[in-house]
Amino acid sequence: MSAPRYTTSTAFLEALTEVGVRYVFANLGSDHPGLIEAYARARAEGTVDRFPELVICPHESVAFSAAQGYAQATGRIQAVLVHVECGTQNIGGMLHNAAKGRVPVLVFAGASPVTQHGEHTGSRDEFIQWVQDVHDQRGIVRGYTKYDYEIRVADNVKQIVHRAAQIAASEPAGPVYLVGAREVMEQRLEQAAADRPEYALDRYTPVEPAALAQGTLRRIGEALAGAARPVIVTSYLGRDQEAVPALVGLAERLGAPVIESVPMWLNFPADHPLHGGHQWNIPEHHPLLAAADVVLVLGSDVPWIPVRNGPGAGARVFVVDVDPLKEQMPLWHLPAELFARADLGIAARQLTGFLEEPGRLDAALVRERLAAAATARERRLRELTAREQPDPEVITPEYLLACLRAELATVDGETIVLTEAITNYLAVSEHLRRTRPGGLLGSGGGSLGWYAGAAIGVKLARPDALVVSVVGDGTYLFGVPASALWTARRYGVPSLTIILDNEGWQAPKVSALGVHPDGAAAEADDFGVGFAPGADLPAVAAAAGGALARTVTAPAELPAAVREAVQTVRSGRSAVLAARLPPVQP
Repeated sequence: MSAPRYTTSTAFLEALTEVGVRYVFANLGSDHPGLIEAYARARAEGTVDRFPELVICPHESVAFSAAQGYAQATGRIQAVLVHVECGTQNIGGMLHNAAKGRVPVLVFAGASPVTQHGEHTGSRDEFIQWVQDVHDQRGIVRGYTKYDYEIRVADNVKQIVHRAAQIAASEPAGPVYLVGAREVMEQRLEQAAADRPEYALDRYTPVEPAALAQGTLRRIGEALAGAARPVIVTSYLGRDQEAVPALVGLAERLGAPVIESVPMWLNFPADHPLHGGHQWNIPEHHPLLAAADVVLVLGSDVPWIPVRNGPGAGARVFVVDVDPLKEQMPLWHLPAELFARADLGIAARQLTGFLEEPGRLDAALVRERLAAAATARERRLRELTAREQPDPEVITPEYLLACLRAELATVDGETIVLTEAITNYLAVSEHLRRTRPGGLLGSGGGSLGWYAGAAIGVKLARPDALVVSVVGDGTYLFGVPASALWTARRYGVPSLTIILDNEGWQAPKVSALGVHPDGAAAEADDFGVGFAPGADLPAVAAAAGGALARTVTAPAELPAAVREAVQTVRSGRSAVLAARLPPVQP
């Protein structure tokens, strides 16, 4: 090996470490020789600790969702390496999830070399480099990223990485995308040039979180204080785990129930008397929302569906959000009299402080609301328990989730559930009833398969936690399970996957019935959503990742099967348990 060689790639990897990246999840290609060489040299020199750890993922969607899962569990940006425009397109669905879920992820993709006659190190020498040269590679992702840029010279690569991370982490957070041609990533430079004072990380800190202005605080606080039936609606306040107890304090001070609408995070403890339930695509009105006279929307993209289950016409609505105008959603509106941009935890604490001022609240009215909420909560729990009773003939989602909840209750230490069960999202929320901030995570968006890589990232972030994914069979296949389970085995990050296997896509059928309840598809039960003949889905995990693989068809077998699967994962081996539900289409 020649003398130490400091290049753009070296400086790039150092910069990732500087911004807090612990892992680079990678699908390497012909555009990455500079990075491959930088890692190899650092390992040979014994200095590789100055770079993030490289995690090889044999599919880009797994790599990206692993980075997203780690960032969701820790709040810290992680990085992904993908191969030119082909790898970029393979992350498309997962990029959507991070963008819509406001999760910071830094993506670096190489670009086809910009010379073809050997003018520079890295010049074109493979046929594919002409085929993969496109007009606007960055444009592929521009609708989903907060920032995109090309590394054009070696000297300012750290400045570019520091700025990209600053933008990604500033609220509303989200993914960023960098590209660099092979020749640029191979350029040599002096380390002092890469570490100029102007490029220092402390000059690229994320934007500080915002508080409610005093006039805005007063307007919202006075409306809540004067309400007879206040309700709080949230979807992703739990992105900040410290905001959850702040919301609990506000709800208790006010005596207001909290509704979680399409939650992708645990926003409010499910066992709290003021938990007002969950709202997804249900066609009927939520009774608490329908009766509310003041509604505080505290971090939500879809607090209700206007044509289905919004609040009453006379309700006063106030929106507080890190992203109050949803500028990336072309068609969006809430009938609110006030929109405010603020950190959700700070806003909740401010409102609690305002309401604690003497004379702000009618204490008797608050006690009355608290008692009514507790009574309603007990009634709701009895209804849910009744749904969990086993059917002797078929496995129901409710019974399966009750068995899982009972088993997780016996686990010492932290458990984190990843939910991507689509038409059973509501059942997962209602029947697992998670209570600890950070204990329930969703993708944040609508592209399926996030769970598979996310389980890897979450387990790397929380190595002592039991990580459990609850998914549908369609979602399971979208996750590229062979790639994900192989990666999990290689890096020693086992998890449990529970498949609600109804042998098809339930969601398109539900959507079709919603628009055409009496149509030809409904009459003939002809929706084109069945997966017949059924596949042995867990066997994929056994073949690729050495996982425990089991399919259960009888309700009586479920408790023991769930127990075995949990114990297997706790012993250090992944497990995939499929439960056969009634088929979506006979």
